[in-house]
Amino acid sequence: MVVDSKTSVSDIENKFTELTERDDVAIVLINQHVANEIRHLVKQYKKLIPTVLEIPSKEHPYDPEKDEIMKRVNLLLGVE
Repeated sequence: MVVDSKTSVSDIENKFTELTERDDVAIVLINQHVANEIRHLVKQYKKLIPTVLEIPSKEHPYDPEKDEIMKRVNLLLGVE
């Protein structure tokens, strides 16, 4: 799915839910600024597969403090 300024949050939410419920998807790549739009769903998502990876975009800087995967990794490693 290509997200632009005309894409509604509900469309993003529906596609995220659809992709994370599929058995034939192993990884869901999502730009971090798009993940911020549906942060509540990303935070609730706890399955290992498909794995959700937040990636930077050219227009928006990456913020590791908002990345749920990095938060979990840091928690497991005992890093604050």
